[in-house]
Amino acid sequence: MTTARSERWSQPDGWGFVAACGSAALFLVGWGLVHRWFWAHGQLVDTPGYQAYGEAMRHGLVPYRDFAVEYPPGALPAFVVPTFLGASYDTAFAWTMAVCGVAAVLVVSSVSWRAGVYAALLPVLVGSLVLSRFDLWPALLAIGALAALWAGRDRLGWAVLALAIAAKVWPAVLLPLAIAWTWRRRGRREGVVCAVVLAVVLAAIFIPFVVLAPHGVWESVRGQADRPLQLESLGSALLIVAGDARGVITSHGSQNLVGPHAGTAATVLPLLQAAALVGLWAAFGRVPRTRDDLLRYAAACVCAFVAFDKVFSPQYLIWLVPFVPLVRGRRGLAAAGLLTAALVLTQVWFPLRYWRFVGLDRSLAGVVLARDLVVAALLALLAWPSAQVSSTGTRTRRQSVARPSAP
Repeated sequence: MTTARSERWSQPDGWGFVAACGSAALFLVGWGLVHRWFWAHGQLVDTPGYQAYGEAMRHGLVPYRDFAVEYPPGALPAFVVPTFLGASYDTAFAWTMAVCGVAAVLVVSSVSWRAGVYAALLPVLVGSLVLSRFDLWPALLAIGALAALWAGRDRLGWAVLALAIAAKVWPAVLLPLAIAWTWRRRGRREGVVCAVVLAVVLAAIFIPFVVLAPHGVWESVRGQADRPLQLESLGSALLIVAGDARGVITSHGSQNLVGPHAGTAATVLPLLQAAALVGLWAAFGRVPRTRDDLLRYAAACVCAFVAFDKVFSPQYLIWLVPFVPLVRGRRGLAAAGLLTAALVLTQVWFPLRYWRFVGLDRSLAGVVLARDLVVAALLALLAWPSAQVSSTGTRTRRQSVARPSAP
């Protein structure tokens, strides 16, 4: 039977709060640093598009009906809030994301102060793109949902997970974990209640826009699903290094590969992604899991989505930074090392050498391929069954049969 000690992170008495505050301060120091030195040059920003969305909403236009939006409705607050802050939009947006980043660091620190220290390094690990991408918003919501589940506050966790899915669809990979977690820990009735909570929150966010602009919402979803093979994906990098690239086209807000096997790669990658996720969900749901397992499988699911997606923009690594350092033990240290390597490799070519890479520079494609393979290795490390699970899984199942938990 799982002991309380095995499920509890060892937080030093009396200074966990101080450590969390120190990590938040460290994050802000890093936030200031990426405005300077080499980070300040050659930035590629997404804020003009965000500003157009935000100002349109502030002037009373309805998203999806009066203007097209490529993101789900839960992303809209990240675009419109900076328009009310008085400073230039770029500055206001950056500070909005800084607040999200500090909040994410505090959430991670509430689970493990050591993981909070690593998460605080996010600005310098990710680079200047963190200033002009909204990905810290869904990352904050996703890690908040996981922390709530870890702490036993399932209904809150499901509600926040709904917000995260509404902000950017990728946190949906955590939903099967949440189902298995709540069902086994709290019973069928609580699982149904949590599912209702999630459905109500999603309905409250999506239904008003679906009623006002069903075609616009559908086009937003379809546009993301129909994206071609993006240049930085694992499939593209392999094809470029192999000399199988014929050119690059710009569509769907990204640069995408043209070549004889690009379409095949765009089909195979989602299949690999689905297979990896289904395998992780099935492994997590087979036997009762500890809270540490919940953290590891959550990191693995996010990593699987990133590693095998046919779009792998540099900001996708932001999603992994709050999750990976929560993995415990030597596996966690190795995982943090691999994630750091992927982040550093990304900064070798983005943003300063990005357009050289778009020109199909094979040496830079090799760096991109190395980054993508490191992320794939990170997935393998996170997904590999632990010796403890392999040796005790049967015993745990027998105990759960002999001593069924109360509904």
